Amino acid sequence: MHATAASSTIARSGGRRFRWRVVDIVVASVIGVATGLVFLFWNNIGYAWFSAADAVTPGLGGIAVGIWLIGGVLGGLIIRKPGAALYVELLAAVVSALIGNQWGIETIYSGLAQGLGAELVFAAFGYKRFGVLPAALAGAAAGAAAWTLELFLSGNLQKSAEFLGLYFVAVVISGAILAGVLGWIVVRALAATGALHRFAAGRDVGERV
Repeated sequence: MHATAASSTIARSGGRRFRWRVVDIVVASVIGVATGLVFLFWNNIGYAWFSAADAVTPGLGGIAVGIWLIGGVLGGLIIRKPGAALYVELLAAVVSALIGNQWGIETIYSGLAQGLGAELVFAAFGYKRFGVLPAALAGAAAGAAAWTLELFLSGNLQKSAEFLGLYFVAVVISGAILAGVLGWIVVRALAATGALHRFAAGRDVGERV
């Protein structure tokens, strides 16, 4: 009986930990919209970098992709609940597409894939670890998801193995650094200001790995 009661208590505790609060929804939405505005800025700067790097060696342009993957990392690190990474990245993509960019509706498909990539990493850690390593892996996974989608969405499946290999490495590294590590730094900076005091992220500024 005691063991059963303890198991029931643990299950209820876990359910409460993963349940979204109103403040979670509001803050995740704010992060998503803000990230979408960052995407609009990066659509010009990042695409110019992408084109310049790709002109040096086809596939190297993937090194500029990471900023477009940061929404999922921020959502996962701050909200720390199932669906947060996917929700924030997808909302950011929707904002970018609605305001207007050169990719249109394809932006939303990308947001869905990239957010799912980051989400799977946070899920693999049981939504319990949110240091720099999980953040970098989430960014890298978002990059891998973007690469996979572009095989079909952008016709990359028809390109050479050399291009695909270099592009994959470039996108994954960019995701790990520009989305993962940079996203982790941004969250720590926000936490240090007290802006995240209602979240575990605001109380966990000492977490490093």
